[in-house]
Amino acid sequence: MKMFPDLRLRRLRISPEIREILQETNVRKEKMIMPMFVDERIKGKEEISSMPGIFRYSEDEAVSKAKEYEDLGIKSVLLFGIPKVKDELGSQAYDESGIVQRAIKRIKEETNLIIFADLCLCEYTSHGHCGIINGQTVENDSTLELYAKIARSYAIKGVDAVAPSGMMDGQVARIRKELDTNGFKDTIIMAYSAKFASPLYSPFREAAYSAPSFGDRRSYQMNYGNFREAIREIEEDIEEGADIIMVKPALFYLDIIREARNRFKYPLAAYSVSAEYSMIMNAAQNKIIDLDSVIKESTTSISRAGADLIISYFTEYIYRNRIF
Repeated sequence: MKMFPDLRLRRLRISPEIREILQETNVRKEKMIMPMFVDERIKGKEEISSMPGIFRYSEDEAVSKAKEYEDLGIKSVLLFGIPKVKDELGSQAYDESGIVQRAIKRIKEETNLIIFADLCLCEYTSHGHCGIINGQTVENDSTLELYAKIARSYAIKGVDAVAPSGMMDGQVARIRKELDTNGFKDTIIMAYSAKFASPLYSPFREAAYSAPSFGDRRSYQMNYGNFREAIREIEEDIEEGADIIMVKPALFYLDIIREARNRFKYPLAAYSVSAEYSMIMNAAQNKIIDLDSVIKESTTSISRAGADLIISYFTEYIYRNRIF
């Protein structure tokens, strides 16, 4: 094996042109997914205070924004809903006339965007948890029946992919069965397979008004110290019928993304979550970092780890500013 001075790796970095043609990882921005918050309670749009540049949209505004995204070249969105009324069972989540269901139908009618729709209850329940509550416990099996109803209601409106995020055992199998038996065999399931209990979700919880009113979600979301369990969760979702697997968050979990890429031949998504966005934006606004450079580096790191799809709040910014 050659060593210095015969081996000179700096030759491969000598000019911008050489660095460009030899770059091993190139982000394909068409594989990025833009999250959208559709809020039934508002008119127009409202900026989310902890996420500068990210908004909640009314139904009409969301449709207009979706058209704008398509004109920019964005290929896909991930929808989250905020209803006018919340209750113990999160019934607006599976109402065929609910805010996300209406948004799915209209965006599909008026654009060619691929629509992913988050499938959970936390934005819709009065207690902010992701399932049915019995005392202080989130019930697993009864919650699956509500997830099945949500999936069917989304599919009826034409969603391309449902994205179950509640981390209930058996959720993918129950949803797959519901879709298949109701004539929606082609509806994709993008499973939040390894979703870790993380403080990095705090800005999202402000955005979606979804903070739990008691306790936390550590009994169903994963312990962030557990690597092997994450792989077991991904394997389980694959066995149950997931079409796309996901790791969430992204930047603190690049090791999980890499291991999933090495082990599994399935499409792999990574969700760069709200606080990842907010930390970068706040650092840039305080002139600690250069925003464009850090967006480029952080997004490339997720792709380099092995993600095929990247869900990022920077998607619109990347397209507008031609970061890649």
